[in-house]
Amino acid sequence: MKPLGSEETDLEDGKLEKDREKSVRSNRVVRIHNQALLSGFAYCISSCSMILVNKFVLSSYDFNAGISLMIYQNLVSVIVVTVLSFFGLITTEPLTWKLIKVWLPVNVIFVGMLVTSMFSLKYINVAMVTVLKNVTNVITAVGEMYLFNKHHDNRVWAALFLMIISAISGGITDLSFNGIGYTWQIINCFLTASYSLTLRRVMDTAKQVTKSGNLNEFSMVLLNNTLSLPLGVILMFVFNEVDYLSTTPLLRLPTFWLVMTLSGFLGLAISFSSMWFLHQTGATTYSLVGSLNKIPLSVAGIVLFHVPTSLENSASIFFGLVAGVFFAKAKMRERSQS
Repeated sequence: MKPLGSEETDLEDGKLEKDREKSVRSNRVVRIHNQALLSGFAYCISSCSMILVNKFVLSSYDFNAGISLMIYQNLVSVIVVTVLSFFGLITTEPLTWKLIKVWLPVNVIFVGMLVTSMFSLKYINVAMVTVLKNVTNVITAVGEMYLFNKHHDNRVWAALFLMIISAISGGITDLSFNGIGYTWQIINCFLTASYSLTLRRVMDTAKQVTKSGNLNEFSMVLLNNTLSLPLGVILMFVFNEVDYLSTTPLLRLPTFWLVMTLSGFLGLAISFSSMWFLHQTGATTYSLVGSLNKIPLSVAGIVLFHVPTSLENSASIFFGLVAGVFFAKAKMRERSQS
């Protein structure tokens, strides 16, 4: 027979073990929660900062070489990803000719998407660019319906209709309306939707020609940015940016190079933070936060760049941002039902 004291000790040990398990479990939940908050904050800050810094370079510095800016940013990304891969901190797929041939059509659209984004951002204020980008969702939804036979529910179409209305009313009431900027932005919407739709078709084929049978985000960043460099150089000559670069005094300013380099790191930070945030939360939270993130971005764009606005234009912008959130929630509901 055990003495009474040992039974009391066993009971106490059991309680201590349970308390310890509860403590470990609660610490793990707190840690996961903190990781989700931190990754979401990093994603929001990097995505907002990237657009604002690009706008600062193109408008405040009056830099008339958007393609060259894109090339420099992509070059920074290639160097950083290559260094991280070399030291084994990340894994990337080797760039084989088979993979390059499969990926090249997507990359041409990717380059066009980045270039037109630079051109539109030079002429249009950040808030209106954010609202006009909603048109991409409309084009993508129509493309999904015809190419993939994917049907959306009435809530999604209602949100898309609100986006179109807000884009039209925003353009009409825009006090700093610029026809060239709006044209580039519309082209950008079509190219962005085309990139999204084409990527879905090419991804499966691309995975088949890789050594591991997979293509992660880091490999896509390296592939897209590496292939964009020769295409970007060709476009530099087509748009006659070489002559501008040889005469502009901006390239002799250390602060200008600092801002350009910062924009390159921010572009890479978006890729890393979006992967981290998506891993910590999920596609639904990611898309909803992305839509909500446009609200402070638009406000910051108006305040920082002293954009002239009216009550009607502000209402149109706000209407478009709310439509974006409504669209994200409608897509979440659609996913949960399918």
